[in-house]
Amino acid sequence: MAKLTQDEILAYLDEATILELNELVKAIEEKYGVSAAAPVAVAAAADAGAAAEPSTVTVTLKEVGATKVAVIKAVREITGLGLVDAKKLVDGVPAEIKKDIAPEEAAEIKKKLEDAGAAVEVK
Repeated sequence: MAKLTQDEILAYLDEATILELNELVKAIEEKYGVSAAAPVAVAAAADAGAAAEPSTVTVTLKEVGATKVAVIKAVREITGLGLVDAKKLVDGVPAEIKKDIAPEEAAEIKKKLEDAGAAVEVK
C-alpha cells in the first residue's frame, strides 16, 4: 500500500461529504480507542469554571460590632479617609468600603475589618 501525503489527505477531506467524514471519525475512534468529544467537554468545563469567579468585587460594611473605634481605624487605613469621613462611613452602615476591586484585595480588607470586630460582605 502506498503511503499518502499530507496534501492528499487534506484534498480528500476537502472533497468528502459530512457522512463520509463522520464515518472516518468513527473508524479512527474505534481503531485507536480515542474519542473526538472528550477534549471539547474538558475545554467547556474549564471555561465554565473560570467564568464562575468574578473579576471584581465590592466590600460592604454590614455591622460595626462592639469595637467601633477599631473599625473606624481599620476603615481609615483601608480607604485613606480622614477621621471624620471614616466615622461618617462607619456610622452609615451598610456602607461600601471599596468597589470594583480584585477578589484577593477584598479578602485582605475583609480580614482587617473582621479582626477589628465588624461584619463584612463581599459581592
